[in-house]
Amino acid sequence: MSITITHPQNSKITTQAVIRTKNTMYALGIFADRFPVHLYYGKKSRSADLTYRSWGSAFSPYYPEYGDSYMATTVSSEFPTFGMGDFRAAAIRVRDLSTGSDATEFSFRRMKKYKGRVAINAPIYGELPYAEADENTETLEMILDDAVTGCELHLYYTVFPESDVIARHMTLINKGKTPVSLEKCMSLCLDIPDTKYGLDLISTYGAHARERHVDRYKLSYGVHRITSRRGASSHMENPCILLCHPKATEERGEAYGFNIVYSGDFLDELEVDPSKKTRVLIGLGDETFSWRLEAGESFTSPEAVMTYSAHGIGEVSRNFHRFTRDHILPPEPFERRPVVLNSWEAFYFNIDGKLMEDFAAGAAEVGMDMPVMDDGWFGERRHDRAGLGDWYPHPSLFPDGLKAFVERAKAKGVKFGIWIEPEMVNPDSDLYRAHPEWALAAPGRVPLESRQQLVLDMGNPAVVDYLSDSFATCFKDVPLDYFKWDMNRHLSPVYSNVLPPERQKEASFRHMCGVYELFRRLHALFPNAMIENCSGGGGRYDLGMMKYSTQIWCSDNTDPVSRTYIQYGSTLGYPTATMSCHVANHGSSIEDPRKLNYGFRVALNGPLGYELNILGASDTAKATMSGQIEEYRAYEHLILRGDFYRLLDPFACGRYAYYFASADSRELLVTYLQNHGDPQKTVYTLRISRAIAGVTYKDTISGKTFTGEELRKGISVESDTEGLYAVMWHLVAE
Repeated sequence: MSITITHPQNSKITTQAVIRTKNTMYALGIFADRFPVHLYYGKKSRSADLTYRSWGSAFSPYYPEYGDSYMATTVSSEFPTFGMGDFRAAAIRVRDLSTGSDATEFSFRRMKKYKGRVAINAPIYGELPYAEADENTETLEMILDDAVTGCELHLYYTVFPESDVIARHMTLINKGKTPVSLEKCMSLCLDIPDTKYGLDLISTYGAHARERHVDRYKLSYGVHRITSRRGASSHMENPCILLCHPKATEERGEAYGFNIVYSGDFLDELEVDPSKKTRVLIGLGDETFSWRLEAGESFTSPEAVMTYSAHGIGEVSRNFHRFTRDHILPPEPFERRPVVLNSWEAFYFNIDGKLMEDFAAGAAEVGMDMPVMDDGWFGERRHDRAGLGDWYPHPSLFPDGLKAFVERAKAKGVKFGIWIEPEMVNPDSDLYRAHPEWALAAPGRVPLESRQQLVLDMGNPAVVDYLSDSFATCFKDVPLDYFKWDMNRHLSPVYSNVLPPERQKEASFRHMCGVYELFRRLHALFPNAMIENCSGGGGRYDLGMMKYSTQIWCSDNTDPVSRTYIQYGSTLGYPTATMSCHVANHGSSIEDPRKLNYGFRVALNGPLGYELNILGASDTAKATMSGQIEEYRAYEHLILRGDFYRLLDPFACGRYAYYFASADSRELLVTYLQNHGDPQKTVYTLRISRAIAGVTYKDTISGKTFTGEELRKGISVESDTEGLYAVMWHLVAE
């Protein structure tokens, strides 16, 4: 069993729960049969210190019956509330609307454990995305209540032992007689004790076409917030964060990882208090969220996840990779992942049925599996100023209909995909002219446009019904295999015409619930189709989108030099199986053998695709791409399911190196990528720790052999004077 519940004798901790994963242990207790306190999170050990500690602190409120044996602002709390003595960041803030008070105290009532997990039900539509249970999954449920408001709080700890991941969420039920307002909602709290050395925070930041660049710095006293107020997880911030010992490396030192299974506004809040304790909170936050609960109503938060490793940052990443592959990503829709050829960088809006049929034939000729018809096929969409929201094929582009066109394209020997952007509307569209009230806009304010488009209110059920009905009609009997779902602007202002004034801070969360509902309906319409998510590239690269999307277009920036940085940062929290990587034609680079090879080697960090005009490629370039696809198929199983190890950090040295290892370590794929020339010809040593001592490996690319000991000591690679240089080793045990 992963969870044990005990009742210690002669202790201030009256109930204790211990959660064990493959390599970690988490312990919590109930002080005086009343307050849930945190005891331990770290390496699994029989000698782990589970002692409850408290100390007095001047100016700190206390309960008279407990004195300094329980002061809310000094203890390690499992789920701290607002207004009852803890002056640090709170996990939950509930306002009693009958009195206006937001002082809340939840007292312990009971806890239970069970196999499996509970579903996370959204207050509108259906479910929120969450991790799927397997035969090893167990859940600890703790129930608390507030005698004054009548609210009941359920805290859930769902354990995924093989991934070393614990998922957490909460449900608040108003069992009182008057309404309350949930004004801060976090899914996870962890108080990490003083490590003597402090902790480093590792996060990723960026912008459109510059996503997930890595930032690492030492946490100082005070509050640190990583947040999105954009209605999306965003290009600018990502909810996945890591904390580690200042000297932690990829393979050494303590490290923690945190994330949330959600795609909208989020808050990662960290506070280092005067005792050097670090509080970590992950959830919806308080700036763009609140929720009114009438008597009898409930609200459930999104799911947050955490992991720990005593063996470095890389192991935290691999824990999250395994967890996402095994419990988040949808089932693979095809026997093998299709190599996609997208039309956008080839033709932009200038497409028609005949051109796309030729495009499909060109894809088939070189061994690509899935031509995708990007923007420009529907309504009056001949540019980005019109047509969004009018989901019908333009009759002049497809004179005999979309179904007949797709059937002809697929007759070339390929699958076929199509681009959609459901959440947006152009002011110049039939939809907006008929329903301007369906777009987000503040009363009395000019609607704010971005890319000449507005955002549809996905929290309005009429909008979701319209979109699902439109797609059902437009794609009826059309044999589509793939959808590229795009989202090309953020939410502002966030105001819903279907909500009363007092509920407007619910609009952003309701919007995200509507997005998830439309994903589910599209899956129901096309159960065998693959969805690739996109938000101007990597603007919603998160676990919520990964629940519905087999892979995600990680950036609109397809320049291979830029991609090395973006892809490195993406692997901190997400598996390479999700990271759609394309070879693109920058300045006729596909006709330059060196550039084409380098673009391909960079793209082998994830599922392979192409973003170019295959019809304009030379026979030589086509032959090269055919060979690339054949080579990719030899490595695909490692890229999609192998264990991933980072070796060189491009942010630190301008070089990116990594390797994949099979589960038994008998197959390894090592890559070295160099963006810029180095006249010094620096020698780098790539140490392959997963190589097996006593085993001989043969490199299928060069024909050379290496012993496991040699690989563990390291492969030497000399930097190139010109740059755009790549070396790979595909090592197979003999």
